[in-house]
Amino acid sequence: MNIVLDSNVVLQVAFTQKPLKIVWDKLLEGSYTLCVTEDILYEYQEKVIDCFHNEQLANLLINTLLNCPYVKRVEAFYRYNLIALDPDDNKFVDCALACDAKYIVTEDSHFETLKEIDFPKVDVINLMEFISILQK
Repeated sequence: MNIVLDSNVVLQVAFTQKPLKIVWDKLLEGSYTLCVTEDILYEYQEKVIDCFHNEQLANLLINTLLNCPYVKRVEAFYRYNLIALDPDDNKFVDCALACDAKYIVTEDSHFETLKEIDFPKVDVINLMEFISILQK
């Protein structure tokens, strides 16, 4: 199952304890495949540095992802620009479409607009919904 995690979710699951840590643990076990683009990896790194003021921690996260066999690097050739309110979020949508992701997991309300778009269809769920799926 291909999944795209928004950076707000990665920050929560990579550096926390239970119950959110299950998302990180299940990735490392191979329960799903995390799809990323170069732009997404850069944003993950940037957000960790902004939140924790720790470049070494950011590099550790990126190196872990790059060496994880359940992380798939994707190149999104098309720019759909489906999220007008925050165009920066479109990198996650484009990645999801490029890798045929089952879901984008996010806590960002800007992604709600995707629920109103019939084509191309991108399913968006929040973190707790994804945890419920992983626990089945």
